[in-house]
Amino acid sequence: MGIIWTIIVGFIVGLIAKFIMPGDNEPKGFILTTILGIVGAFVATYLGQAVGWYRAGEGAGFIGAIIGAVILLFVYGLITGRQRA
Repeated sequence: MGIIWTIIVGFIVGLIAKFIMPGDNEPKGFILTTILGIVGAFVATYLGQAVGWYRAGEGAGFIGAIIGAVILLFVYGLITGRQRA
């Protein structure tokens, strides 16, 4: 049940991140939105542990996952923006 819950939360986080940072250069589709949210949670966990906000083995919360997904969208926009120019 944990994997299914992670996928559902990842999808919701991906949707919220896309709503916060809309644009033409964003990944589209159900699967990419879900992956965006899940990877965003991993990014937030890694950055939070590096800065000292989270202890080892402690994951990021819902807000942290959204912030991580927004960071990923920003980086994705930078990469795809440079390729199109």
